[in-house]
Amino acid sequence: MTYTPFFVHGETRPARWLITCDHACNTVPPQVAGGDLGLPREDMERHIAYDVGAYGLARHLGTLLDAPVIASNFSRLVIDPNRGEDDPTLLMKLYDGSIIPANRHAGRAEIERRLDLCYRPYHDALARMAALPHAVILSVHSFTRQLRGRDPRPWDIGVLFADDRRLTDPLIARLQAEPGLCVGVNEPYGGHLPGDAIDRHAIAQGRPNALIELRNDLIADHAQQRAWAERLVPVLTDALAASGL
Repeated sequence: MTYTPFFVHGETRPARWLITCDHACNTVPPQVAGGDLGLPREDMERHIAYDVGAYGLARHLGTLLDAPVIASNFSRLVIDPNRGEDDPTLLMKLYDGSIIPANRHAGRAEIERRLDLCYRPYHDALARMAALPHAVILSVHSFTRQLRGRDPRPWDIGVLFADDRRLTDPLIARLQAEPGLCVGVNEPYGGHLPGDAIDRHAIAQGRPNALIELRNDLIADHAQQRAWAERLVPVLTDALAASGL
């Protein structure tokens, strides 16, 4: 079977939203270390390899919002599509206590090979889809409740942003009005890395955008992903209307 570095769902759907999922899968293409980075299966199922639950959530959001979805089909440990090409964390050799054997000795030539195989085709497709008139980009991610040796994170959902707050401000306000929801504002980390996917396809182009992070134990299975999508759709719809975009 021919390897494809990304998936597109509902490309012709009419909504203004474009749903992106940069860390959708834990796939290791057969062209990379024979399809095995040398990690045990339990590590490949952790947040270090992909954003657990994010792809299912993104697909449900796309269906309910009648919006196109684009998702990567390679593990962030193969090459991270949410980093600039010159970012030192583009290819991780150690992540949350786990050494990635197939990355330990990867030099520039191997990074370039993985960029051409995975990263650049994904970004080319994302750039084409984001160029649609009036596109509003929603980037869907998930985070782990607790990194090794760190305190538990209290948030259920985080909204990340840089300077453009046209959409994120009403989105945060609407989420904070949801009963019992702990909302992180630029948590569990800051919302801007130079050269990341939002910087490249939204901020640099002046496109409205938001990045949401769901705690991954809250979207671990199909039923949870569907329930969260159903909860978020009216929130997102209200926020976009309130933004005046």
